[in-house]
Amino acid sequence: MEAPMHSINNLFAQLGLPSDETAIEHFIQTHRPLTTSVVLSDAPFWTPAQAAFLREEILKDADWAEVIDQLNAKLHAKD
Repeated sequence: MEAPMHSINNLFAQLGLPSDETAIEHFIQTHRPLTTSVVLSDAPFWTPAQAAFLREEILKDADWAEVIDQLNAKLHAKD
């Protein structure tokens, strides 16, 4: 059985954030670029629950890990 694939919209909904395209783009533009020394889950704009979810899903290499990595890349991008 294939692991379910999550979209960035699903991730934002899971984090309790607005999950439409406009809201996601605004969030990314508002919070980037993160410096290379900041781990995504340690960024100051997450609630403790959001940070824990991001950290745990990456550590478990869960099915959310791929889309979390995509968000990480977008937030660390300088362009």
